[in-house]
Amino acid sequence: MKILVASSIDKDALQTLEDKHNVTKAFNANEAKLRTIICNQEVLIFRSGISLNREILAAAKKLRLIIRAGSGLDNIDLAYLKQQDIPLKRIPGPGAVAVAEMSFALMLSLARQIVVADTLLRKGRWAKNELDGHLLTGKTLGIIGAGNIGTRVGGFGKAWGMNILGCVESPASINGKHFRDHGFDLVDMETVLKTSDFVSIHVPLKETTRNLISSKELSFMKDGSFLVNLARGGVLDESALYQYLTQPGGLAGAALDVHNQEGEGKISPLSQLTNIVLTPHIGAMTIDSQRQIGQHILRIIAQFN
Repeated sequence: MKILVASSIDKDALQTLEDKHNVTKAFNANEAKLRTIICNQEVLIFRSGISLNREILAAAKKLRLIIRAGSGLDNIDLAYLKQQDIPLKRIPGPGAVAVAEMSFALMLSLARQIVVADTLLRKGRWAKNELDGHLLTGKTLGIIGAGNIGTRVGGFGKAWGMNILGCVESPASINGKHFRDHGFDLVDMETVLKTSDFVSIHVPLKETTRNLISSKELSFMKDGSFLVNLARGGVLDESALYQYLTQPGGLAGAALDVHNQEGEGKISPLSQLTNIVLTPHIGAMTIDSQRQIGQHILRIIAQFN
C-alpha cells in the first residue's frame, strides 16, 4: 500500500513499513506540501503538529485509512472525515501512561523548584537555604478531565499519598463512573479549583473546553497552589495565567507541556517568569510509549491490508 507518514514514529516500525509498503515520509510538512503528496496515498499516519483540514482531506482522493498515532483529535476535520466515510484509528493507550507520568514530573519540578535550583547551581549559586519546597504527600490533587489519562493520574496520586478530586463534563458518563470506581471523589470544577493544592488538566480541546481555564477559574484557585496543563494549549488562557503567576498571593507556579503557539521559533511570554516550567509537548514522548504505538500501527495496517 501507499502510506504517507506525516509525523515521526518509532524507527523500527517505520523501517518495517518501508520494507513492506510504498512509504512516503513528510514529517511536519506544511499544508501546501501535504495537499500535493497526499493525493495518491492510501494510508495516512499522523500525530499532533499536523493539521488535517478539509482542504487537505479533500485532496486525498484515494485515502482508505487514517491512523492517529496518539489520542487527540483537535487537529483533524472530523465532520468532513465522517462525510467521506474514511476510517480513523486512534492509539490512545501507550501515550496515556507517559502523559500521566509526565504530570508528576512537572508537579515535582514545581514543588521542589528543580529547574530554578539547576539554573542557579550552573551559575555557581548554592541556594540550599533559599529553595524551600513542598511535599506532594498529604496534598490534594485536583484532576480536570477524569478520562483515561486523568484516572491514571489519580491512581499515581493515590499511591503518592495524595487526596484525589476530579471533575468531568458529564458526571453520569462512563468516564465519571470509571473515576468513582477507583475510589476518587467526583465533584464540580469550581470545587476542584478551590480545594486543590495541585491541579492537573486532562481534557480534549473542543468548543466546550476552549479557554475552559481562564481568569474566572484561576481566581478560584488557592493562593500558593500549582497548575499543570498536559491537555491542549487552547484549554488554558495563557494571558490570564501570566497575571495570576505575577500578582501577589496568586498561584505559586505552573507547568505547561502544551501551548497556544507551538513549533520551532515560538517563544511564550510566560518564558520570562521563573515560577513556570515549559516543555515542548513531550508528554507522550518516551521511547517505550512510541515503540508501543509503532507496534499498534503495524498491527492496524496488517489487519486492514
